[in-house]
Amino acid sequence: MSDTINSLYRNGREYIFIILGMLVYAVGFSVFILPHHIVIGGMSGFGTLIYYFTGERIPVAVAMYGGNILLLLCAFRYLGKGFVLRTVFGATVLSVLIGAMETYFTSHPPLVKDMTMSVLMGSVFLGIGIGVYYSHHGTAGGTDIVAAVMEKISSLSVGRTMMIVDMTIVALSFLLPFDGDMDARLQVRTETIIYGWVAIFVYSYIADKFIGADKRTMQFFILSDRWEEIAYRITHETGRGVSTIETHGYWTGATRVMLLVWCRRYNTRDIFQIVQEVDPAAYITSCDVRGVWGNGFDILKIKKKKRN
Repeated sequence: MSDTINSLYRNGREYIFIILGMLVYAVGFSVFILPHHIVIGGMSGFGTLIYYFTGERIPVAVAMYGGNILLLLCAFRYLGKGFVLRTVFGATVLSVLIGAMETYFTSHPPLVKDMTMSVLMGSVFLGIGIGVYYSHHGTAGGTDIVAAVMEKISSLSVGRTMMIVDMTIVALSFLLPFDGDMDARLQVRTETIIYGWVAIFVYSYIADKFIGADKRTMQFFILSDRWEEIAYRITHETGRGVSTIETHGYWTGATRVMLLVWCRRYNTRDIFQIVQEVDPAAYITSCDVRGVWGNGFDILKIKKKKRN
C-alpha cells in the first residue's frame, strides 16, 4: 500500500511540475513574444505562422493542437505508447494555457514595448519553462515528434533535427502577408527572422543549462571507520549504489575501506547529511565528473560507422 501511495505521490508531483513549466512557457510566449509578431521555433512558432497566414482567424492554440495531433497520427508507429500519452497530455495543457492568454495579449498593446527587451524576457521564460517540464519527463510535442522519428529513420541527432526544423519555421515567416514592396518586406521580415533565431538560441541555451543542472554527475570518496552504516544509508535512502575500495595508509600502515559513490547533483546534500550524522570525523571528497554511462545514469549511444 505504501509503495502505491509513494508512486502516486511521485507521479502527481511530476505532473504538477510539468503543468507549472508549461504555464511559465505560455506566459513567455503569449505575453512577450506573440504581441510583437515574432515567429519562434517549435509548434508554437508553427501555430503563429498559421495564425497570421489566415488573417488571425485560426488561434495559435488551435493550430498548435491540431498540428500536434496530425504529427502524432503520422508518426505513431515510430513512437512508444508512453511518449504518445505524454505528448497528448503536454500538448493539451500547453494549448489550453496559450489559448486562455493569447486573445487578451494580442488585442492589447505589448506589455513591454521595446521589442528587444520583450523578446529576451520571453526567451528567458521559454527556456525556464522548457527546462522545468523536460526535467520532469514532460513534452509538448511539435519538433520533439519530428526529432524522435528522424532519430529512428536517419543518422540525424535529436538536437540537430530540432535546430533545423525550428530555424526553418522562423525563416518561413518571410512569406507571411505583408503590405509593401519587396524592399520593405526584406527590411521588416529580416529583422523579425533574426529576432526569432536569437530567441531560439537563448531559450535553447537556458533550457539546456536548466536540464543539465540536475543531470550533472558527482563523485564521492568517503573514508570512515563506520563505512558499513554510511553505505547502508546511502543505498537505502538515496537509491544510489556504493562501491568499496580497500586502501592502505602509508604513514599508519592501517588497512581501511573507502567508499566510492556516483550520484546526481540533487543527491549531494543527502549524502553529505548522511555522512555528517553517522561519522562527523569522516574524510569526504566530492567533484564533478564529465559523465557516467550505465544503469541509473545516462544511456551510452554510439552509432556504428557505415562501411564503404
